[in-house]
Amino acid sequence: MSDLKTMNITFLGTGTSQGIPIIGSDHPVCLSENPKDKRLRVSVKISWGAYTYIIDCGPDFRQQMLTNKVTKIDGVLFTHEHADHTMGLDDIRPFFFRQGDIPVYGHSRVLESLKIRFSYIFASENKYPGAPSVIENEVTNAPFRLGDMEVIPIDVMHNRLQVFGYRFHDFAYLTDVKTIADKELEKLKGVKVLVVNALQMKPHHSHFNLEEALHFIAKVQPERAYLTHISHWLGFHDEVEQQLPSNVLLAYDNLTITL
Repeated sequence: MSDLKTMNITFLGTGTSQGIPIIGSDHPVCLSENPKDKRLRVSVKISWGAYTYIIDCGPDFRQQMLTNKVTKIDGVLFTHEHADHTMGLDDIRPFFFRQGDIPVYGHSRVLESLKIRFSYIFASENKYPGAPSVIENEVTNAPFRLGDMEVIPIDVMHNRLQVFGYRFHDFAYLTDVKTIADKELEKLKGVKVLVVNALQMKPHHSHFNLEEALHFIAKVQPERAYLTHISHWLGFHDEVEQQLPSNVLLAYDNLTITL
């Protein structure tokens, strides 16, 4: 791996597929005035040296880029093809206009899904003027390089759907996880900071609930862990965080950590 000294991770969004607040909901968490209870769709920005990469660009991508004053990206990594992780792809246009074709990374299945949803972006002939263009990079379950960094994909299951998490040096980001094989768990050995989904208190068919997430963290044994992909059913940010182990924290939108 790279011997880089500093890596900055910004949580662009920490919410589940509908975000918080949910449109039209009168649930107390959706009505909360605490900014930490307001969650856009899940995404992170990872920067080191001259490099900046985004993991997932959902429907809130434009707002997230403006809020965090992002002026350059070196590429977008996709975990999987669900709408809350992909539907902001058109908003790479300002980056494309300044930088040219934007690299995108994902499982071949995910790239094929994006070609259907965003056919005008991937068109090779009669391309619509003003449409952005991308450079396709297929991710397999093998390490690959981004700049001077080796990235290790972590293969997990979101119910019956394969999803990739990613390890960058001492940092690992896993979202939409329900199960993970032992051989994939081994790839997380020695990680210092782990991010993992914790949807709600009750069991869920395709996501870790809080109990499962804490059990997973105990297996990995990172120095610190952050919970993300959170729904209003988990509860109020401040109340839930008080119940967590000292090295486990609830992530919130626009939180930046350095390691």
